Amino acid sequence: MYWDVTLVKPLADFRIYVEIMDGRRGVFDLKPYLDRGVLRELRDEHYFNQVGILFGAVTWPNEQDIAPETLLAEMVPVASAAVGE
Repeated sequence: MYWDVTLVKPLADFRIYVEIMDGRRGVFDLKPYLDRGVLRELRDEHYFNQVGILFGAVTWPNEQDIAPETLLAEMVPVASAAVGE
């Protein structure tokens, strides 16, 4: 799908850098979500850094994920992939 995530990298301060199949790039801040339900587990930095992609969605090993529409609506666009390095 056009919103599939093709690259995700954990960043400092509970943010992730993402690249979307349609060429969009951005940074998504997870701090506002870290006190909600199953996402509380992401407060552990080691676990947070295990972020990956499953079926085009941002996920973690214990099945936490970010809804694609939330990711697209709230990520801050960036012009360069250098942010993700």
